[in-house]
Amino acid sequence: MRSAVPSTVHRTVRLGELEMHFVEAGAGDPVLLLHGFPELWLSWRHQLAALAAHGLRAIAPDLRGFGRTGGPSDVDAYNVEALVGDVTGLLDALGIERAVLVGHDWGADLAWKTALMRPGRVRAVVGLGVPHVPRTPAPPLGILRRHLGEGFYIVWFQRPGVADAALARDVRRTLTTREVWDADWAAREDEPPRPPWLTEEELGVYVAEFARTGFTGGLNWYRNIDRNWELLAEYEGHTIDQPALFMTGSRDPVRRLIPADAMAGSVTDLRGAIVVEGAGHWLQQERPGEVSEALLAFIDEL
Repeated sequence: MRSAVPSTVHRTVRLGELEMHFVEAGAGDPVLLLHGFPELWLSWRHQLAALAAHGLRAIAPDLRGFGRTGGPSDVDAYNVEALVGDVTGLLDALGIERAVLVGHDWGADLAWKTALMRPGRVRAVVGLGVPHVPRTPAPPLGILRRHLGEGFYIVWFQRPGVADAALARDVRRTLTTREVWDADWAAREDEPPRPPWLTEEELGVYVAEFARTGFTGGLNWYRNIDRNWELLAEYEGHTIDQPALFMTGSRDPVRRLIPADAMAGSVTDLRGAIVVEGAGHWLQQERPGEVSEALLAFIDEL
């Protein structure tokens, strides 16, 4: 099926319990683009075109719990082993031995974790917004509660049904807000303007998909934080040795929560840590030209 985004094609493949939907463009060396929360394959619309025009095969899936891929209701089905399995399963289904992985937000974490857990499948890795974080000395939710309180959004997300209902109540507001999603945000009503980097048509795609699916699938990624900590015990002390690039916006609030220097010693071939001045969290959509240019330069040097 042809896509509304020029020069891209929609496809699906069966991955165990999932019918994974993805969009691809171009031919050549494969680049897998992994979105974050709350996003879809569409967040890579600009990079799909740029990578394909450069002679690369760009592949952007709706990840487990999102969009046309959807996912099971069991919270444990969103643990890191299942998510990494989706990445390698998609590569297997497409006959790809190794790919460059590019991720944003939760997709960045998934790209780093795939490079860590399945190094033979990852040619190189790029993280946008979220750096690789080595395993903490104790389960992370307890650390977050102690330092940031019960109101911190990741902690607030843990109660099944609460954040799910709050985010689904006004999907357009959820997707356009510049505030963090938490109980205080949920208690108010406002009508934030559409971000200038998102057209009304593009926003309409996001709103329609999340109105249909809700947000539970994506929230379940957060609900596995402590479970993932347990599952990653066998990788403690392991390093990510593939060529790597990190990009963030100077106004991205994640920089205060997880600084890029968290990667020191654990990402051994970091070839750049780029800060895009004036950009916020939604980097590849806010500054598509700068992100695409950096990706192509990085890939060309591999």
